[in-house]
Amino acid sequence: MVFRPQARTDLADIFRTILHRSQDIVTARRFTQRIKDRCDRIGDAPHAGRPRDDLLEGLRTVSFERSAVITYRVERGAVRIFNVFYGGRDVAAFYGDGTGDEPRGPSS
Repeated sequence: MVFRPQARTDLADIFRTILHRSQDIVTARRFTQRIKDRCDRIGDAPHAGRPRDDLLEGLRTVSFERSAVITYRVERGAVRIFNVFYGGRDVAAFYGDGTGDEPRGPSS
């Protein structure tokens, strides 16, 4: 399991959002840990996620507790977590026009 820099940034942003909303550091830590745990479980069945080749060749998505979407690819036998979208962020808009270009996010 490899987290791209943007995925790590996404997790930090989610932590701050949950902390702000809940005013409870334990709640924020537990929530982000559950996301990380879900990412780890992707490795158990890496091709089970929804294929999203329309956004980026080889991209797959899995949902998390109806509040987040995890994007990843299987590359050379390893799962690479690309992003974690939380709170209704638009996955398709982030990945562009469907031409297969790399993500347009700040830390591609």
